[in-house]
Amino acid sequence: MTRLFWFIAVLAVLAGLPLAAQERVTLGWGRMFSNDAIGDGHDRWRSGSYQLSLLRGESFSGHLPKTPGALLEFRVNSQIIAPANLSKTAPGDRQYVGMLSFGAHTVFAWRGYDINLGSDLVIVGPQTGVGSFHKWIHRVLDLTGPKAVSRQIGDGLYPSLLAEVGRDVVMAPNVTLRPFVEAQIGAESLMRVGGDLVIGSLGQGAIMARDMVSGQRYRIVEADHNLGYSLVMGGDVARVADSVFLPVGGAAVMSSQRSRLRAGVHWQGQKSSVFYGVSYLSREFESQPEGQLIGGLSLSLKF
Repeated sequence: MTRLFWFIAVLAVLAGLPLAAQERVTLGWGRMFSNDAIGDGHDRWRSGSYQLSLLRGESFSGHLPKTPGALLEFRVNSQIIAPANLSKTAPGDRQYVGMLSFGAHTVFAWRGYDINLGSDLVIVGPQTGVGSFHKWIHRVLDLTGPKAVSRQIGDGLYPSLLAEVGRDVVMAPNVTLRPFVEAQIGAESLMRVGGDLVIGSLGQGAIMARDMVSGQRYRIVEADHNLGYSLVMGGDVARVADSVFLPVGGAAVMSSQRSRLRAGVHWQGQKSSVFYGVSYLSREFESQPEGQLIGGLSLSLKF
């Protein structure tokens, strides 16, 4: 009940913040598709996800507003989490999870830091339809059906809060380091610290969102329409208190520490842009034999 109270409270604050004289408009949107098929090629654990962000506000001039709620990011995320063997879950492996989340976040500047604060309603279990979609995809591609779907974690609703605080540190022309700290409470409760390095003009000064699974950042609104390439690298370490994806008493015992390493390339043309990156995810449960590599892809194609 406490989490539900804070979830509703944050949404009420975001919805109730005063609007300026002009109406909100859609400033931009971004998305990130992550899958192990474009990473290490295995269909297991953090198997696939898709995250979509839509940003609404009056305008964006290249600098974040100082007022919380002036910019609102509406976010949708879907995830497939699976055991290593989709046909038969081995002893000690994690259960299948189908997850959907819907949230509202605000991004603003405070004393030289950029703040992302928001709430998400995380929905898990057969009610999401994610498992049914997974089985349909396997039928279409003529792959072995994921029998683990029938033994997935049950239905649940988990109000969640997220806060990230970061700061851009210019190391050299077109080289920016962004250290950050993040806290989550809800479906997963954790504290995370890390950093991201951008080499190149793309992404400098843009409004970015962080993919929940891979940790890759994707662009929602660009500051300047620069053409060319940027190289991105990053990593983080998290201390995890609990996770509904690895329930207490289940076959898989949650690891209290996680780490991620990532790298990618962003290309921007006159009309289209492409981002591809890879992320290493460390073990999330004690009996997990190794980490995994997942790929991240974001496309914006205009003709």
